[in-house]
Amino acid sequence: MAGYVLRRVLVALPTLFLVAAAVFFLIRMIPGDPAQLLLGDAGTPEAVADLRASLGLDRPLPVQFLIWLERVASGDLGRSIGNGEEVGPLILDRFGVTAAIVIVAVTLAALIAVPLGMFAAWRQNSAGDVAAVAFATFMLSIPSFWLGLILLLVFGLRLGWVPVVGYVPFSEDFGAALRYVILPIATLALIETGVLIRMARASAVEVLRLDYVAHARAKGVPEGSVLARHVFPNAFAPTLTLIGLVLGNLLGGIAVIETVFTLPGLGRLLVDAIFARDYPVVQGVMLFVAVLYVLVNLAVDLLYPVFDPRVTAG
Repeated sequence: MAGYVLRRVLVALPTLFLVAAAVFFLIRMIPGDPAQLLLGDAGTPEAVADLRASLGLDRPLPVQFLIWLERVASGDLGRSIGNGEEVGPLILDRFGVTAAIVIVAVTLAALIAVPLGMFAAWRQNSAGDVAAVAFATFMLSIPSFWLGLILLLVFGLRLGWVPVVGYVPFSEDFGAALRYVILPIATLALIETGVLIRMARASAVEVLRLDYVAHARAKGVPEGSVLARHVFPNAFAPTLTLIGLVLGNLLGGIAVIETVFTLPGLGRLLVDAIFARDYPVVQGVMLFVAVLYVLVNLAVDLLYPVFDPRVTAG
């Protein structure tokens, strides 16, 4: 097991470096001069040149990259050009909002989708299977922003059960905060349930056709034990991979959902920084997102031997 873990970690390290380089140089390709944007139309060429020098934008790109990489390695992501705040604490503060919604939503989606997908595979071609597949297909075909708007219209405007606009931190009022995030969580959970049901069903169908499942049934093993001991561990591994991809993708920023529900999350922070040409914030958020995505998938890789006996640690 130790060798398997070491190999996965060593593979992740160069990936992180390449991600950092890609983030830095892609950001520099965004049109517009942040110094000119910060000073506005009234900024003179001399003032723009002085500001570029103070921000280090007048240096060659390789030099800027090495300086930035050194600072990142020490935990310094710089300061926002727009408001002067430190980028690191700003990202962590906004990420807390996104993570609270995404982790709960993906957990709920997995708890619903995996049993439902396995049931559909167990009862393949039955009415229950058709209903589960139809529900998953329907969820896959709905844009997340449209579903969010419908839920706001029904439960926010028509019924008045939840607030329509705003956000309250959990640290201030847990009950009020829950009312603000319940619809975003429901939206993401319903949308992601569709893809997870299809993956869980497809994986379980393949495993149910294998010889060792037929052998277990022939020995008289109860059907519940067959599903729990023989089908689930082998069928769950591909679904686990998909859960990791979904989790990393959503943690990286759910800008559309955060915009629909006016949530101050990581996605909105990135969008606002792009429009403001705030290089340090954009770089910091994109690097944070990429590192998070790599780490989530690394965690999934390390969990693989637990669920898939075909993955060896040797």
